[in-house]
Amino acid sequence: MHKGPLCMGIVRHSASLQIRTIADQLYYLIRKRILQGELAEGEPIRQDTIAAELGISKIPLREALARLEQDGLVRSHVNRGFTVNTLSAEEADEVFALRLQLEPTATVAGSRHATAADHAHARAMLAAVGNACMQGDGDWGECNRAFHMSLIRPGAGTLTYTMIERLNVIADRYVRFHLGPMGRPEQANIQHGKILAAWIDRDEKTLLKLSRNHIRDTHEDLRKELPRAGSK
Repeated sequence: MHKGPLCMGIVRHSASLQIRTIADQLYYLIRKRILQGELAEGEPIRQDTIAAELGISKIPLREALARLEQDGLVRSHVNRGFTVNTLSAEEADEVFALRLQLEPTATVAGSRHATAADHAHARAMLAAVGNACMQGDGDWGECNRAFHMSLIRPGAGTLTYTMIERLNVIADRYVRFHLGPMGRPEQANIQHGKILAAWIDRDEKTLLKLSRNHIRDTHEDLRKELPRAGSK
């Protein structure tokens, strides 16, 4: 398993993430490069270059890219291969509207069912976000996602968890874009701390309000910052 921040490898519902196939490894490798900006939006995925770099055939690479297309991170083009999907206000609207519908209530359900061990785990995830932020760690987005999912995990079924996790993967690039200006990561972590406190206290009314505002604030900023189709 990759050695990285505390949050790495514990984003999913299972106790540990087992990567068994080359296609699985490629999926996570390319996803990480996209989310961290190593592969920029609109950039073509050069399959020959990646296959040569890693010493693999293009068959598992195509399988990984097909999965990434389902996640909304890449787009296929007839006779042109794959490119990194472009950030858009329209996609942000859809992703954050869905998060707003699903995530706050799932976070409240997680609070209801959380044990002392879940509380400790969520605190550790929040600490990992803060450490990654202070160190300028490229895995900050992974830690941020792990924190949010740690609040949902105790009360979510597999389908709910998987759907929200997938939305958070798509939202990751938008969150990074939003947090670019100075001070925003610190502001986000202050909100995280308040959300965690309400989650641990099982203060459902406050938790629901804070969770909704956290998603809405990011979305509202993105609506001002991202160009819309047809705009100059």
